[in-house]
Amino acid sequence: MSGDAVSAKDTPLLEARDISASYGHVQALKPTSMHISEGELVTILGPNGAGKTTLMRALTRLTVRKGAVFFRGEDVSGLSTHKLAQRGIVMVQEGRGLFPLMSVRENLVIGGYLHAGESDKQMESVFELFPRLRERLGQIAGSLSGGEQQMLAIGRALMAKPKLLMLDEPSLGLAPRVASEILGTLSELNRRGIGILLVEQKAPLALKLAQRVYVISLGTIVAELKTDEIKSHHDLARYYLH
Repeated sequence: MSGDAVSAKDTPLLEARDISASYGHVQALKPTSMHISEGELVTILGPNGAGKTTLMRALTRLTVRKGAVFFRGEDVSGLSTHKLAQRGIVMVQEGRGLFPLMSVRENLVIGGYLHAGESDKQMESVFELFPRLRERLGQIAGSLSGGEQQMLAIGRALMAKPKLLMLDEPSLGLAPRVASEILGTLSELNRRGIGILLVEQKAPLALKLAQRVYVISLGTIVAELKTDEIKSHHDLARYYLH
């Protein structure tokens, strides 16, 4: 096998090098490096206020940051959130960010603006994952249940045909059964080849899905672990107290 073939295979889907972010004079994210490989599901764990959301927002340029980000070997550090979405990096933010006065269909169509000619096809693939959205196609998004709203938020992101889907606390505020259903869908998307980067407070659920875990504390990554190396939650708790 040629050297080029080896390097192409080993190139991360996403790689961050020494990215940092501040809010005013407060450095919320210290220089941090991490990566996610093609077709990998990685979760970011840590206590409240540790910097998990800031890291996700820094990666997608929703927060002003320093440092470099590479996507499939290409330096995308200077690209806007919109341009990153065109490359295939799509994020579902905490709180879902739906248009509450628009219908389910309208929210999905907006999500598919980058591939307008394929909207119907993409919508069908969303309905395959979330049949309830088809049943509520004309319903106002703000009137949906919490679980249905999260399905819509993920469905809208999928309309953009992501290569990397990033999600910040997708199970927040959901009943355990619904949260498990949502995270199970993410596992299915990962099996289909979409890279997943997940911030999740429900560590037991996240650990069942992920291949690797980054633990973040006080604005910096303090551990990178393979999930099969984690024997108990005590293995994680010691990093939380870093």
